[in-house]
Amino acid sequence: MSNTISDMFRMEDLRKKIFITLLLLAVTRIGTVIPVPGVDPVNLKNYFLIQSQSSNIGLTEYLNFFSGGAFSNFSLFTLGVMPYISMQIIVQLLMLIVPTLKKWSEDADGRRKLQKLNRYGTIVVCLLQSFVVTVYARSIQSSGYNVITIDIVPFTLISMLTVTAGSMALVWLGEKITQFGIGNGISLLIYAGIVARIPSAISVMIQGIKDGQINIFAVIAVLIVFIVVVALVVCEQEGERKIPVNYAKRVVGRKMYGAQSSYIPFKINPSGVIPVIFASAILSFPLQIAGALGPNVRWLQTFANWLDPQKAPYIIIYTVLIIAFAFFYTQVSLNPVEMSKQIRDNGGSVPGVRSEKLEEYLTKVLNRIVLPGSLFLAFIALIPTIIQLIFKFPASVAMLFGGTSLIILVGVDIETMKQVESVMKMHHHEGFMGQKKIKSKGL
Repeated sequence: MSNTISDMFRMEDLRKKIFITLLLLAVTRIGTVIPVPGVDPVNLKNYFLIQSQSSNIGLTEYLNFFSGGAFSNFSLFTLGVMPYISMQIIVQLLMLIVPTLKKWSEDADGRRKLQKLNRYGTIVVCLLQSFVVTVYARSIQSSGYNVITIDIVPFTLISMLTVTAGSMALVWLGEKITQFGIGNGISLLIYAGIVARIPSAISVMIQGIKDGQINIFAVIAVLIVFIVVVALVVCEQEGERKIPVNYAKRVVGRKMYGAQSSYIPFKINPSGVIPVIFASAILSFPLQIAGALGPNVRWLQTFANWLDPQKAPYIIIYTVLIIAFAFFYTQVSLNPVEMSKQIRDNGGSVPGVRSEKLEEYLTKVLNRIVLPGSLFLAFIALIPTIIQLIFKFPASVAMLFGGTSLIILVGVDIETMKQVESVMKMHHHEGFMGQKKIKSKGL
């Protein structure tokens, strides 16, 4: 491992990518502690300090999870990258019912148009969510905490513009990480926000043990479960089923190519962490609106209480959304119709499957793989709720022991390590995930 890490920094191109990634991630962490103009950070901190003592996963803790603590600071990056992810979900759903958008996704010019549509739509979503954040700030102000130091109208306009600009800056930084750094930029931004919250969660847990609020044996039991779940998540992320494909002899030009045997690797979880992120983004939007406007609108307050993350309606909707997005994203990324068409066009066949039944066979295999994978994702995502209900852990601690955070951390780790390894293999190095052969002395 030490040799691999030292080799990473000996390669100039890989070293440059790593430093660019770390630098841009550091910039995003600085933005999470700079409050928007017109906010008193001291009174705001006192308010959320009292709120953090609650054992429930409320609106603040839920939104802090994806913004890396930026929401409780009312910072430049209050909304994080969730508006961008929400807009991507909307565009992908529209592609199913709008043929023009589907056609755009098939060529380079069309994809550039889709990218512009995503960005413009993100601005609209940011403006809506930033307005809700200002309403939430006003509700804090009315509760006796002087968190707003200027008039309401200027504060609303300045906050909406500042928070929207901050979210778009985050999207831009994420794209630059993808382009010039290592790993997927948007995923790494969420990853960095989760990692940044680990020290404070550990501090809360230690203080809870000292105060007698958390049982030390419960902590040990949860840590053991955490290690087991991490191992299961890694197996689930890396597990795959190989569909054998045989290609007959064919003539291309004046050359004849011999028969070949290959396979199609179907992962147990082809969509990775996307279903969990999408489901969380969908639920965070109504929770944000209901939590901010609820004190002034009775039916919204009722809705916010009904959609509490620890209650059955939220758990059921969250589970259904994860399963639905797992199937949806798999059908988009691994289209059985296109795959079967490519196999037939190249003279390939799957042993034991008739050519006209190939599409049906691939669809059946994908559905059988995706269902248990999505159910496993949903179970992992609900671990924080189980930990809170059984062991009475604080929300900030429970959300880091499993659930969405664990899936994102493991998934982004694996994908980033694969990209690092691909660069290292170009330089004839084995990398992190290389398999070393053990030879006996006799041989």
